[in-house]
Amino acid sequence: MPDPDATDRFAQAMAGVVGAGDVLLLDGQIGAGKTHFARALIRALGVDEDIPSPTFTLVQTYEAGIEIWHADLYRLSHPDEAVELGLTEAFETALCLVEWPEKLGADRPKQALTLQFSLEGEGRLVAFASDDPAWEARLADV
Repeated sequence: MPDPDATDRFAQAMAGVVGAGDVLLLDGQIGAGKTHFARALIRALGVDEDIPSPTFTLVQTYEAGIEIWHADLYRLSHPDEAVELGLTEAFETALCLVEWPEKLGADRPKQALTLQFSLEGEGRLVAFASDDPAWEARLADV
């Protein structure tokens, strides 16, 4: 994704394949585009309001025909704190976008799709990984 517009187009494409009960683990260094992608995806799903970074609130929720949870776990010190936020319950029913997913520890959901964001020259790259083989077919047109 060479620029923010490419990230927006990628988010638009992803909006067509994600839904309630999906968990997207947004992994990558600071500045790699995780929050930009999450905001673009939330907008692409129909949320027409301010979409702040959940860095300090930890979780922001939205309604767009489905419930959307955007979590930034950077400040968590233990995986149990994600449970206390209700995040592990939300994995079952909401579309969850989770930044800094390594903070989930053993609570990292098996059906999740990991999007690994990395800086490459002037742009960014995203690689997909999942233990759930269903994602391969779902992402065929993305």
